[in-house]
Amino acid sequence: MLAFCSRTVPGMVKTCALGRPRHLVKPVSATRVAGRYLTHQRGLPGLPVPPLQQTCERYITALEPIVEADELTHTRRVIQEFQEAGGVGEQLQRGLEKRAGETENWLSQWWVQVAYLDYRMPVVVHSSPGLVLPRMDFRDKDGQIRFASKLIAGVLDFKTMIDNETLPVEYLGGKPLCMNQYYEVLSSCRIPGLKRDSVVNHAKSSQPPRHITVVHNFQFFQLDVYNRDGTPLTADQLCVQLEKICRASQETNTEPVGILTTQHRDVWGKSYLNLIKDKTNKESVSAIQRSIFTLCLDGATPEAAGELYRSCAAVQMLHGGGSQSYSGNRWFDKTLQFIVGEDGTCGANYEHAPAEGPPIVALIDHVVEYTRKAETAESPAGSLPVPRRLLFNITPEIKQGIEEAKLSMNTLAQDLDMRVKVFGHFGKNVPKAHKMSPDAFIQIALQLAYY
Repeated sequence: MLAFCSRTVPGMVKTCALGRPRHLVKPVSATRVAGRYLTHQRGLPGLPVPPLQQTCERYITALEPIVEADELTHTRRVIQEFQEAGGVGEQLQRGLEKRAGETENWLSQWWVQVAYLDYRMPVVVHSSPGLVLPRMDFRDKDGQIRFASKLIAGVLDFKTMIDNETLPVEYLGGKPLCMNQYYEVLSSCRIPGLKRDSVVNHAKSSQPPRHITVVHNFQFFQLDVYNRDGTPLTADQLCVQLEKICRASQETNTEPVGILTTQHRDVWGKSYLNLIKDKTNKESVSAIQRSIFTLCLDGATPEAAGELYRSCAAVQMLHGGGSQSYSGNRWFDKTLQFIVGEDGTCGANYEHAPAEGPPIVALIDHVVEYTRKAETAESPAGSLPVPRRLLFNITPEIKQGIEEAKLSMNTLAQDLDMRVKVFGHFGKNVPKAHKMSPDAFIQIALQLAYY
């Protein structure tokens, strides 16, 4: 499985590609132990506020390699004044300690706001990672639908553990890890704002969603994935429903409303307010935002093999290939989008604000293993409601926004070169043997390669 992420900063594009035969490279090597979520969470210590002196010392240590001697001397003087008794440093330290005593985690809200929600570049390429799964052994629409049905069933199986609070608790170095982010991934979505975005999680609402969103040929559908008795639909039932969706969306001349989510966040924030002025549009957008996750059914990509295929697959998962390909067959604000191509290419794209990598990786690993299980004989699908097409009224203003989004998305796609190389010489154990952080090792390698 391959994971691709990129974050653009002025004058530099950082793109990383990590490979391992069957599973994604996990950011941490955690041990999973059976345990109840709430019981586990109550016993965790809060995030401590480092002592003021330690904070200042680490700040100086971080500056030493990158500033001139006279600048460092000046900074030391400023830091000394900052730490004086009764000074600004002590006042701020007391404020932080007060906040830590009143919140579960004094840093997390600030971190999400500054690192993600205040960040105004498009989420596509700049912050949302793309994940490439192993290529599956189907090459037609029937195979695509069958696999996608099992994938949905696999996600719902993982969701059952979340709903029942029976997810295995992760431990690192013998200490339990916080599991909160596992409960933020499903049924959540980023909402564009004019200056700052927000994230909403509908799983915690009084009526949690019972549907997913399916996108096919730029058309969105609401697919209920639970029976009236609360049991999830079987893979066979899901297969029947996906067939209905594909039959109902064979035309390809629909306006790709989803491409609006690829825009600069300030531009999208304005387009969003204009889009949801219309009642029908608002209801359709709400259905997407509330859905458990989004499934994107893509067509086939040009035939390729080896590294060229992996590079093409990475592009498809990272940004969809532009307006002429599948960038409009997405809703990039959705926290989790699974992508299944007709040629066996599959993977995911996720909006980064609600969670870091480990919960996403654990969910996707579970889904991949679930799809590999032998199929069991299931009862006939029976009569199921027709999936609801999500309609959009396209005004001239919205049409103009879509055209502008196409141009900017195509420029972004053309501006990114993607070449996947699977590095087989050694893995994470080599830097670990030298007491180096594998993450820091990769970061230095990226900087050295760019230099």
